[in-house]
This record gives sequence, C-alpha cells and structure tokens, in this order.
Amino acid sequence: MRSIDDNLQAVRGRIARAAAAAGRDPRGVTLLAVSKTHPAALVEQALAAGQRAFGENYVQEALEKMDSLPARAIEWHLIGPLQSNKTQLAATRFDWVQTLASEKIARRLSGQRSGNLPPLNVLIQVNVSGETSKSGVAPAATLLLATAISTLPRLKLRGLMAIPEPTGDAGLQRLRFSEIRNLFEDLKKELAGLDTLSMGMSDDMEAAIAEGSTMVRIGTAIFGARKPVRDAA
Repeated sequence: MRSIDDNLQAVRGRIARAAAAAGRDPRGVTLLAVSKTHPAALVEQALAAGQRAFGENYVQEALEKMDSLPARAIEWHLIGPLQSNKTQLAATRFDWVQTLASEKIARRLSGQRSGNLPPLNVLIQVNVSGETSKSGVAPAATLLLATAISTLPRLKLRGLMAIPEPTGDAGLQRLRFSEIRNLFEDLKKELAGLDTLSMGMSDDMEAAIAEGSTMVRIGTAIFGARKPVRDAA
C-alpha cells in the first residue's frame, strides 16, 4: 500500500506535469488536501510530508481534527455547504470558506469574524453546470454577489470555486473550466484582489490546470477512498 507521502509526491508530480503542458509555473497551483471523512492520523502523516492546506466538508468533523492538532500550522478550508447555524464556528475556526453562495451567509460570517483574526478568505461557489443537486450561484448572479461581499469588512474575497458535473467527456470538462475561468477574468476587471480559482479534483485536475486553476482540491488521490459519512453538520 502506498503511503500518504508517496501519494502526495505523485499528486505534486501530476500538478507539475499539467502546469508544464499548459506553459504555467507549477508554483502557481496550490494543492488543497481534502481530508474530509478521513481521521486526524492521516492529516498528521500529510503534515509530516510537508502538506499544510486541508479541506473539510463538515464543520463538526473539522473541529474535532482542529482540536486534536492544536499546535500545528494548518490552513483550514471549508469546502462544503455552510448552514446558517454553523456560520459562527466557520467564521472563528477556519481560514477559508470556499462555498459562499448567498449574501445572507456572507454577512453572518463577516459579523461573526473576530477583529483579533485576519479577515476570512472566501470564494464564491458557482454552479457552472446548473445542477439542481449542487450548491452555488448561477454564473449570471456572480458579479452582484461578489460586489456585495467586497463591501464586508471582515471578509476577503479571493475568487471563485466550482465543481462541474462529473463527465468522461474531455471536451465538456475543458468547456466547464473555461467558462469559470472566463467569469473569473471578467470579475477581476471589476474587483481588485481576486487571485484564486479553485477547480479540479483527483479525476480532472489536469483539465482544470490547463484552464487556469490556481488551486486543486485533491482527496482520493492522497487519502484513498472516502470513509462513510457520520454526520453532515
């Protein structure tokens, strides 16, 4: 069985090759290790291998890991839908929230982010493929939400996140990622400080990097198959 260290090296190699094929510097692509449903012991192994940014879907599960790794310099990203009753925990314990999809949640996060902490980094989740089962705003509504978020004092809008529909069609993969990239480029003309385009996972990171992703969210290729979910809080 391959170790977490081996898996991370393999993923970093994939990122480097994809970036080179796209004429990009691989240092411009951040690796977010998606540790959701995996135990803190595996996060420890990834930390030992030099990984520092981790993504979690569920607030309560993430808090348990944070509390078991109190002395570690970890950058925690919330990458799952955020319920109103969990905004205070998200605002005080996470470094990034990648799934903003409403002004209401944005205002709650800003109001609950302590002044002793730096502004919370946030991304707007865009539902690029229009799936009813997925969270996110429609592409046409993104500028309005981004403009509202940019006025909130305790949030720092960094860019966009997207999870296109799974497909084996390489052309459709590239199309969806290019649509998000174009939306990102349009937003950068309107708002300063946008620098992050979070798209691409274990099965499609190469297509995402080819289309300009600056952050890939990788779980299975690092930690293996997900464990059964205990709770979706």
